[in-house]
Amino acid sequence: MGDRPTPVVRPGLLCLRIIVVALAATAGGAVAANIEPLGVAPVWSAHPVGFALLTSGDHQVVGFYDADRRLTVAVRSLDEQSWTLVPLPKQTGWDSHNYVALAVDRDGFVHLCADMHVAPLVYFRSRHPLGEPFEPDSFEPLHRMTGDREDRVTYPTFLHDAAGDLVFMYRDGSSGNGEQILDRYDGATRTWRRLLDAPLTSGTIDDESMNAYLHGPVKGPDGVFHLAWVWRDTPDCETCHDVCYARSPDLVRWERSDGTPLDLPITPRTCEIVDPVPVGGGLLNGLLAIGFDTAGRPVLFYHRYDDQGRSQVYAARRENGGWRIRQTSAEPGRLEFSGRGSLPLRAWIGPVRTAGDGTLEQNYLLPSGAGPWRIDAETLAAVGSTPDRQPIPTALDRVESAWPGMQVNCRAIASSESGTSIAVSRRKASGRRWPHVVSPVSRRTTCDCFNDAGNSFTLRGPDRPTDGADEASPADRHGGHRLVRGNLRGGGLG
Repeated sequence: MGDRPTPVVRPGLLCLRIIVVALAATAGGAVAANIEPLGVAPVWSAHPVGFALLTSGDHQVVGFYDADRRLTVAVRSLDEQSWTLVPLPKQTGWDSHNYVALAVDRDGFVHLCADMHVAPLVYFRSRHPLGEPFEPDSFEPLHRMTGDREDRVTYPTFLHDAAGDLVFMYRDGSSGNGEQILDRYDGATRTWRRLLDAPLTSGTIDDESMNAYLHGPVKGPDGVFHLAWVWRDTPDCETCHDVCYARSPDLVRWERSDGTPLDLPITPRTCEIVDPVPVGGGLLNGLLAIGFDTAGRPVLFYHRYDDQGRSQVYAARRENGGWRIRQTSAEPGRLEFSGRGSLPLRAWIGPVRTAGDGTLEQNYLLPSGAGPWRIDAETLAAVGSTPDRQPIPTALDRVESAWPGMQVNCRAIASSESGTSIAVSRRKASGRRWPHVVSPVSRRTTCDCFNDAGNSFTLRGPDRPTDGADEASPADRHGGHRLVRGNLRGGGLG
């Protein structure tokens, strides 16, 4: 592993802020330049770690690490200019897996998990619903849900089932040896219980072990939850293999794409393999996405090597009783990767979406370029680029840090009743777990949150270097270096 550098900490020089900016959309879809920032607090920016933004009804909640890496919640009513800050008794370490996950249940109580990478559960819940004044003691440090299998938690994800009940999903175990657990919240008793009698996925077979890296579940236009994943044999990301798929009407009953029921846990022997990519075949858990075509069918996009060993994006869609796989990109080179933890990897694939003219659109980041491209709905091949329908305003799209090599990084944060949230992150340094040397100037950046046409709220995080890739939070994995729309559900590369 080599010697691990010691962090350089110089107090008083952190000046990162979260800012709320009100924007208006013109008739042509462009974003007006009238920007009015609303500062919240200085925040941590010396290494990439995901913050969370959530809008529920007429309230907005932000979960972040402050300038001292202390977990903090900010709450405001949308008609107010001031935030109420609630510091929590938790400080994060140097690990990009430690992102913040937020949710609001049907009764308006706020739930928060954060700061976990194969670590005991960190769970806070508000003592009262949104709408009541928040005080320093408004969040209760529970650190327990069911009390079972909560000592080695990673990738916390909140979602809602078909009935609207709050569900919590996480990995129990470690990379290459873990199982996916789902719990359901009972608002009447304010308690959690297992949603499933067995783990959703398990890679333990005889003397072998592996774990599934999930994308989803994503609720499609058909009301069904769609799930894709790759298996990984060891903590080395090069050992990813096999693109897999399952679906469920309620997160409890799972089946293959042809409707055949699946017993739980789903294992490498019982799963539906969409594309049998071998170990070393270019498959990576962070480069996987589920979108939906013009007919509402799920389309899986992922990265693997072609027959010449070049890096390509592939698309898989079920047609005529089976999965049809097509190459989308035409990359001239090869993207090499290996190792553990968060990788300094300049690559990302977003979920496909309908464009409104019979074609599809998809955001991407590849060695040859980045941006939205247009995809033929029949062949799933990239047929050209398309203008970004929701560009970042110039005032928010500039690097504010003086540290060389920094750039703006955009990725999705959360969706809410008020619209889709987008993150424009500005960060410094790799997401590896060990500390690293940080110059104070690299932390002089701004984290912005803006409202687009009264519908979407965007969280802009710290500046980051051009050679790194964020550790996405379950929406993770849904991060990119330009504008991205959609839910952020857990993730990461390690």
